[in-house]
Amino acid sequence: MEFAINWKIFATIFVSVFIAELGDKTQLATMLFAADKDVSKWMVFGAASAALIVATAVGVLVGSFLSAYIDEKVLSYIAGCGFIIIGAYTLYTA
Repeated sequence: MEFAINWKIFATIFVSVFIAELGDKTQLATMLFAADKDVSKWMVFGAASAALIVATAVGVLVGSFLSAYIDEKVLSYIAGCGFIIIGAYTLYTA
């Protein structure tokens, strides 16, 4: 496991995930919880952050596991096809 930070890769991952998360259901749900006057904003921040960390950890673990058995290029094609299918379904049901 590497501990040196490659800032170019870090920035690429950060920007990609940040853009993907903007305006999605997760952010909307977090905004709704934060809008509740009776709920601590720090509680919302902490809980939402913890949930995203756990979800990201699951993604990293599953990705690491799959990469041991499936070529990275094949995984990229599978992910791309999955996004196309979800996009087509979203357009079809809109």
